[in-house]
Amino acid sequence: MKQTLIFGGDFSVPSSDPNLSAAKLCEGVMPILDGNDIRMFQLEEAYVAQPVERSVEGNLTKTLDCIKGKVDLVTLSGNHFYDFQEDGVEGTIGWCEANNVAHVGGGHNLKQSREPAFIEKNGVKIGVCAFNAVGGKQQFATENRGGTNPITFTRAYVPVADLPWEEQVKQKHEFDNWSLKNPIHIDADCMGFNFVNPQALIDFAQQVRETKEQCDICIAYFHKGYVHRQVLVDDWERLISHIAIDNGADVVMASHSHIAHGVEFYKGKAIYHGLNNFVMYTPQLAPGFTGKVHGDAHNEEWVKQRIARFGFVPDPEYPTYPFHPDSIYCPVAKLVLDGKKIVEFRMILMVTEKSGIPYVHGQDEQGKKAFEFMQRITDEAGLNAKLTWDGEEVILTTK
Repeated sequence: MKQTLIFGGDFSVPSSDPNLSAAKLCEGVMPILDGNDIRMFQLEEAYVAQPVERSVEGNLTKTLDCIKGKVDLVTLSGNHFYDFQEDGVEGTIGWCEANNVAHVGGGHNLKQSREPAFIEKNGVKIGVCAFNAVGGKQQFATENRGGTNPITFTRAYVPVADLPWEEQVKQKHEFDNWSLKNPIHIDADCMGFNFVNPQALIDFAQQVRETKEQCDICIAYFHKGYVHRQVLVDDWERLISHIAIDNGADVVMASHSHIAHGVEFYKGKAIYHGLNNFVMYTPQLAPGFTGKVHGDAHNEEWVKQRIARFGFVPDPEYPTYPFHPDSIYCPVAKLVLDGKKIVEFRMILMVTEKSGIPYVHGQDEQGKKAFEFMQRITDEAGLNAKLTWDGEEVILTTK
């Protein structure tokens, strides 16, 4: 028996605007949610059952009622899950459990955040494990505090003007390594680099293996990627995705960067490196926003820093969707299951309109632009997926 499974990117609809309600924002994705058998996406923000300090009306769990009965599983391993601390953890998980929505990647403590989630439909058991691979570290769960399932990292600062390689290789490597154990003063411009901790790789690989042992189809989700950066899929992203597949994942999903990234095949299995946004409402990041953010005065300084840091000015014609111009292209992963196997890796293409509402596009003008964008960023990232139209959807294969 064939079934379809869709996986969307970041979902965040904290709207209290009566002219652009959460239900209105979701109207474009309803055909996807209604037209497939199993529905999953990344729930980008936490929600609270009652108002708390810095929350606004759109942060209440009632905002999510527009997707009751429309979603089967959400991942919670994002970089905003602990924004409202324990109130957000309690409210979000409480809403999921009250509405029969499986959840994974975030919990009341580290143990719970690491627990996989399972869905069984028509005799097929699907397991999902989810990881926060970007931080911030305050979002990571601990043994006695809520948060996300972490892939931990260490930050190192490396002098920009360092010894040339010819000089480095003359040194005794044993001495160099020993010296790194001692604190030193560096009076130079440095760049920061994050390095995944080896133990974190061992831990998450074990979680994937244990998930696969309990299900027919295993999905690994990573909250990862460079924010607002076109094309770039870094080596560490590919590494953790390959490790996931080597340890039993049948497909890898990812989002975080608020812009799409390409698709890779590894050992015949698809890695969707960046699913961008599923539905996203963030007017507070627009330069022209005059309201309040989480109950505070508008964060005008951060809006300025954001423009300087990421190198683009949000289009004022997208007042609730202030992202990179190419972030309007929002792919949705689609899997075709036959029995207990994935037999096709597909993609549904959406384009977010100036209203902030994403709509599905097939082989019309907008859909073709989205198709060309996805193939281009895949090619330019050095990834090996090939996109081919099949009616109004896209089939993914290896080049």
